[in-house]
Amino acid sequence: MTLLAVLFFLLTFLGMPIALAIGIAGFSFFIFSGSIPVGIGVQQVASASQSFPLLAVPFFVLAGHMMNKTGITSRLITCSNVLVSWMSGGLAQVCILLSTLMGGVSGSAVADAAMEARILGPDMIKRGYSRGFTTAVIACGSLITATIPPSLGLILYGFVGNVSIGRLFLAGVIPGLMMMAALMFTVSIIAKKRNYQAARKELPKASEVWRAVVEAKWALFFPVALLVGIRGGIFTPSEVGAFAVVYAAVVGVLFHRELTWEKFTEALGEGVLDVGVIMLIILLSGMVGYALIFEQAPQNIAEAMLGLSKNPLVIVFLILGFLFIAGLFVEATVLVLLLTPIFVPIIKDLGIDEVHFGILMMSIVTFGGMTPPVGVAMYTVCSILDTPIEEYFVESLPFVAAILAVVAFLAFTPGLVLWLPNLLM
Repeated sequence: MTLLAVLFFLLTFLGMPIALAIGIAGFSFFIFSGSIPVGIGVQQVASASQSFPLLAVPFFVLAGHMMNKTGITSRLITCSNVLVSWMSGGLAQVCILLSTLMGGVSGSAVADAAMEARILGPDMIKRGYSRGFTTAVIACGSLITATIPPSLGLILYGFVGNVSIGRLFLAGVIPGLMMMAALMFTVSIIAKKRNYQAARKELPKASEVWRAVVEAKWALFFPVALLVGIRGGIFTPSEVGAFAVVYAAVVGVLFHRELTWEKFTEALGEGVLDVGVIMLIILLSGMVGYALIFEQAPQNIAEAMLGLSKNPLVIVFLILGFLFIAGLFVEATVLVLLLTPIFVPIIKDLGIDEVHFGILMMSIVTFGGMTPPVGVAMYTVCSILDTPIEEYFVESLPFVAAILAVVAFLAFTPGLVLWLPNLLM
C-alpha cells in the first residue's frame, strides 16, 4: 500500500498524466503483492465500467458542450447583466451570478471559469478592474458549480459512495446559493473600497428584467426540470443526463435555432475528449479502490482518527482539513474517486449523513482547483487573462476566507443542507 501511494505521488509530481499515474500505481500493487493474481487488477478495471449510474457522466458532459453551442450562454450573460450589473462591482457581480446559472448547465467548474475568462474577463480589465481581482472572481466563482446540480463531482461521489444522486442534487441547491451570496457580498465590500463602479447606474426596470428572463427561460428552466424529473420519479440520474442532451438539442434547433450540424459535431468532439479523460481515470482507479479495501485502509484510517477524538464534528473537520490539503496537489475528480470509498464508511459509522458530507467534500476538493500550486481552474483563468499567479493568490484571499466560512457554517448545520432533500424525497 505504501508503494502504491509513493509511486502515485512521485509520478504525479514528475508530470505524468493523472490517469496513467493512477493506473501504474494501482497495477504495481497487484504485481508486487505476491498473493493476488494480476488478472484481478484487470478485472477491476473492467468492473469499474459496469455501472448504470455512471452513464450520467458522458451524457451531462455532452449536454454541457451542446448548451454552449445553442445560444444559452449568451442569454444567461444578458440576463445576469440586467439583474446585478447595477450593484457595486457590477461586472464582478455578473460573473458570480453567471457561475450560479451556468452551474445548472455545464456542471463543470473549469469549463465555467474558462468561458467567463474569455467572454467577461477582458471587458472587466478594460473597465479598471485589476487583473488579479478579475481572475480571482472568475476562478473562485466557478466553485459554485461543485454543488449546483447537475454537478459532475456529485454524480461521481454518488456513484463511488453508493449515495442517492437525486438527494445530492437537491442538497446542493441551498449551499450553492449561499456560496453565491457570500462571494457577491465579498465582491461588494472590495468594490466599494476600490471604487469599482457599477456597469450601469440605475436599477433595471421591471420590463427589462422580464424581457431578459423570458429570453433566458429555456436555460433557467433546465435545472428545475432536472430536479422535478428526479423527484417525480420520471427519470433516474442517468436518464436525466440523456434528457439533458435531448433538451439541449430541442432548444438549440427549435427555439433558439442556433444549433447547426457543424456546431453539433464540434460539441460531440469536445465531449468525446472530456469523457475519454474522465472515464480513463475512473476505470484505472478501480484497481486503487480494490487495493484500499484489501488493505483495510478505511478501517485503519477510522481507528487513527477516532484515536484523536470521539466527537463526530471534530472528525468531520479533520477529514475536511485533510481534503483541503490534498486538494492543493491533486485534481478534484481523482480525490473523489480515490477517497470517497475511504471516508464514506467512516462518516456512516459516526452517524453523519453521507449526503451532507458529500456536499462538504465536493466543496472542499473542488476548491483545490482555485488554489496554488496545481489548481486547474486557477491556471486556466490566469493563462487566458495573462495574470501572474502571485497577483491572483493575493487577490483571492478574501474569497478563500468567504468560501471556508460558508463550508464551516454548512458543517455545523446539516439540517439546512438536508432540508430540501428531506422535504421533497
